[in-house]
Amino acid sequence: MTSTGDDERKRAIRHLRQLIEALNRRVPHIERVGEAKIARDAEELMKQALKRLKALEESDERSSRS
Repeated sequence: MTSTGDDERKRAIRHLRQLIEALNRRVPHIERVGEAKIARDAEELMKQALKRLKALEESDERSSRS
């Protein structure tokens, strides 16, 4: 993969980690209207971010071995 591709992948990994950290810091506010939906959406976003992060890290490992 090109250096630009590597840079983009590393940037995406960094951004996903930041997103995951932010979601982990999120404190539910049960008194707010719509909080249950917000919490479900945050959980789904976390799952998607973790899945994407895993794929990018595996790709990064494969490219560093070749």
